[in-house]
Amino acid sequence: MRDLIKVLLTAVLLTAATAKAAEIEVRSAALHLANEGLVLDAEFSFQFPPRLAEAVESGVPLYFLVEFEMSRPRWYWLDERAAAKRLQLQLSYHALSRQYAVSSGPLEQQFSTLEEALGVLRHVRNWVVADRIALVSNARYDAAVRMRLDTSLLPKPIQVSALTNREWAFESEWGHFEYRSPQMQAPVETREVPSVEATGQ
Repeated sequence: MRDLIKVLLTAVLLTAATAKAAEIEVRSAALHLANEGLVLDAEFSFQFPPRLAEAVESGVPLYFLVEFEMSRPRWYWLDERAAAKRLQLQLSYHALSRQYAVSSGPLEQQFSTLEEALGVLRHVRNWVVADRIALVSNARYDAAVRMRLDTSLLPKPIQVSALTNREWAFESEWGHFEYRSPQMQAPVETREVPSVEATGQ
């Protein structure tokens, strides 16, 4: 009986360790204003599950979604939704060149090791998430960001396995933080003063 309990406890601990390893953590997130708009820098932390590594090395591309939301609290009405953005990142492996690749749209970076490629996935830099003109001057905003594996883009047989296998549920909770927009300077209105011609008497 004791041996059976030990086996069950070991199985539970291994399951918990697997579930923990399949989690993504939002380590940091910050917004700053640039010429092109409001820019997000975020850092994620995770240990890549062996099942996902095997899939990539077998030629299965994995798609990750970084989702961002921002709203402005209003005491007199519902919160105003200021921004909502999604960034898709693809992790793949090219067997001929033996290179891992991380791509977003037409942009692609190649790496010789999986860990180097994951290092790029863990850091989102200079992502424009809102226009400058959409911000209210000197206002407080509630922002949130998260990352998740998009299982809807996996091959159909793997999608079926993902429904029951915890290793495919690879995602983070929403990481919440605050942002206060800077004091915007109102445009200075200029008017032309009509010239007065001097008239002699």
